[in-house]
Amino acid sequence: MIVVAGESLIDLVPQHPEDPLGPLAPRLGGGPYNTAVALGRLGARAAFCSRLSTDGFGEALLGGLHAAGVDTSLVQRGPEPTPLAVATMAADGSAGYGFYMDGTADRLFALPPQLPPSVSGLALGSCSLVLEPGASAYEALLRREAARGVLTLLDPNIRPGLVPDADAYRARFWSRLPYVSLLKLSEEDAQWLGGTPRQWLAAGPGAVVLTRGGAGLTVYTAEGAEHSVPAEPVEVADTIGAGDTVNAALLHRLPPRPEDLPAADWPAVLRYAARAAALTCAREGAQPPTAAELAARP
Repeated sequence: MIVVAGESLIDLVPQHPEDPLGPLAPRLGGGPYNTAVALGRLGARAAFCSRLSTDGFGEALLGGLHAAGVDTSLVQRGPEPTPLAVATMAADGSAGYGFYMDGTADRLFALPPQLPPSVSGLALGSCSLVLEPGASAYEALLRREAARGVLTLLDPNIRPGLVPDADAYRARFWSRLPYVSLLKLSEEDAQWLGGTPRQWLAAGPGAVVLTRGGAGLTVYTAEGAEHSVPAEPVEVADTIGAGDTVNAALLHRLPPRPEDLPAADWPAVLRYAARAAALTCAREGAQPPTAAELAARP
């Protein structure tokens, strides 16, 4: 089983991007939440570990997990409101966000007991690793599970407006790398965080996957291999959830230790992730594909 830990929220997406005061459509979201749903739709055994509100939005988020076949036994509940993210859409379909997170449920996430022995992977990232006191609990989960040999994926998914002290956050990012098996980050994340793939690898991960938007995906491995694949051609509706789908696709295809994957097999894994992300981009909102939809794509 693969556990995804981190925030869930409601994306409020403009129905008419050219009108800033137009109607907003609520959609289930949050990077870790999207990753868990994508894993379930791809046919992986997945569980979500977070704190969800007992409000109506929280119930809808829980329902979305159940619909995707995601185990929710690790979900904590509380009366605090559900976090909100107000999206702004660019002409190319990329999204920017304004977040409403103060006093929300995920901020009060508490470290759970040790995960079940059947857990083979743990994915974390995004806002949940920034906002205290929950961030420290998620980091403790990362360190504890890494110490017992669980594959760990970190997706920083930087939201600069939420980071109170950029230098302190960058230092904390580097301190987490010894506990990370697979680092996945976008070119924008890489530029903001600083460093190079080889420097990140030297700090601990067995592999680094860099997403480059329309230019595709590149992996750098601890053994010195480097492989790139192009993005899959698609008519983009928006890019919401594309990076989260890449996380899920990688976790679904990789062995428990990324460094055990033969170098010659990495391009196939990256192409699988690129196809899954393309199907997500073809639909509005974070709507990752099912295994059947992915298999049907030429």
